[in-house]
Amino acid sequence: MTDTAGFPARRAALRLMDAVLRRGETLEQAAPGALRGVERGDDRALARAIASEALRWLVDLDALIDTATRNRLADDAKVRTVLRLMLAQTLRLDTPPHAVVATCLPLLDGGPRRLAHGVFSTLSKRGASLPDAPTLPDGVHMRWGALAEEVAPALAAPPPLDLTLKDHAGTAEWAARLGGISLMPGHVRLARGTAVEKLDGFGEGAWWVQDLAASLPARLLGQGEGRSVLDLCSAPGGKTLQLAANGWRVTSLDMSEKRLERLRENLARTGLAADVIEGDALQWEPRLPFDAVLLDAPCTATGTCRRHPDVLHRIGVRQIADMAQLQAALLARAARWLAPGGRLVYATCSLEAAEGEEQVAAITLAPDPIRTEELPQGLAPTAQGWLRTHPGLLPEAGGLDGFFVARFRR
Repeated sequence: MTDTAGFPARRAALRLMDAVLRRGETLEQAAPGALRGVERGDDRALARAIASEALRWLVDLDALIDTATRNRLADDAKVRTVLRLMLAQTLRLDTPPHAVVATCLPLLDGGPRRLAHGVFSTLSKRGASLPDAPTLPDGVHMRWGALAEEVAPALAAPPPLDLTLKDHAGTAEWAARLGGISLMPGHVRLARGTAVEKLDGFGEGAWWVQDLAASLPARLLGQGEGRSVLDLCSAPGGKTLQLAANGWRVTSLDMSEKRLERLRENLARTGLAADVIEGDALQWEPRLPFDAVLLDAPCTATGTCRRHPDVLHRIGVRQIADMAQLQAALLARAARWLAPGGRLVYATCSLEAAEGEEQVAAITLAPDPIRTEELPQGLAPTAQGWLRTHPGLLPEAGGLDGFFVARFRR
């Protein structure tokens, strides 16, 4: 195996790509195995960055590769994937071509190495470039329709870093202290780049990382004033923290002990309290009904494509149908656990209608329409009183994740 500096990061990037495209894993699921043996923190970050950019621009990278080969390479050919990584580095990460060749060609043996070198050299001499916005896969275009054209420009770069503040009254102070901007009370947006743990306020638990769109479902339940709320499928816990900070008595239920451990750590860091329960929402039963229920349901997470470009290539009709079935079952149970007069908020971080609009169209609870004044400036509810966000919204401020949110009352 080569001793070339930087090679372990490229080998790890190739493993990440293989896990996503061959096995359908998320980048997060694949990371522990793919990054095994990569000791340096900067190499681990580089491997993730290379794989993420290759996935973000995959369709366009493939189009370039196809212009420089006599016979089209198979989609799952190793040489094609290595070429994707090579081009992603030069065209997106500004890596010098000689460094790309030295660290990536050792990933191949024999003929494919010569082929990859030839294709890469040809494209480099041509001055190959990428379009202003990534081209989305055909399946995504078919599902999202016109929305795909609005989303694509927002995917050209990773998103900024959003923080939710424990105390909304300190918004102006924290925005100034951290050098960020605020798009609504309790929110601060920062440029990417600084390690979260090194930012002011992390150790004292003044805030937690949470995309602005992801913070809206809990905000739509308002102040708790000591009332009870059930946060279903809650881990890793951003919404549990919000609800606790807003005065709710929170029961936080999730079936993943590993993810709940992260929630407990964040509760300890922020000094907030919740009754944390490990359990399957399809089996668990509460002793008493709740004044509010927040169901941020498991979903395909296609709305997070800015930060997780793997979803553009892993998710298809089968995965959407499986998730929609689970969401319907969870929504039916959540509605039963609501006290008279109580509110239910349903949300998914998905851009798929089957996981949003189609899920709530048949719910029997009374609609509790979302109002414009409850939302950040520039966002508005739909005609039905629902909320649909996507990465193409608020472009001048850095965009936001894709979410569907609907609110009901018993």
